[in-house]
Amino acid sequence: DLLILDEWGYLPLHQEGARLLFDIISTCYETKSVIITTNIEFGRWKGFLFDEKLTAAIVDRLVHHSHMLIFTGKSYRMMNSLIK
Repeated sequence: DLLILDEWGYLPLHQEGARLLFDIISTCYETKSVIITTNIEFGRWKGFLFDEKLTAAIVDRLVHHSHMLIFTGKSYRMMNSLIK
């Protein structure tokens, strides 16, 4: 089983939405694979989850046993857009 969360943090979550997300991440923890795409570093996740303890718990579950791929440089989408 695989859960993919694309554009993580693009929109802020309400408190109940953040709690539901925590429940989903907790359910997946150590049993399912999770892929997250985001351009927001961990230290700024509280900005869209709005709860420091909840954010720490989610990050803790996601990074334990994780493989992180970090890409730097210009946006691939911007480099290949028609408007440059």
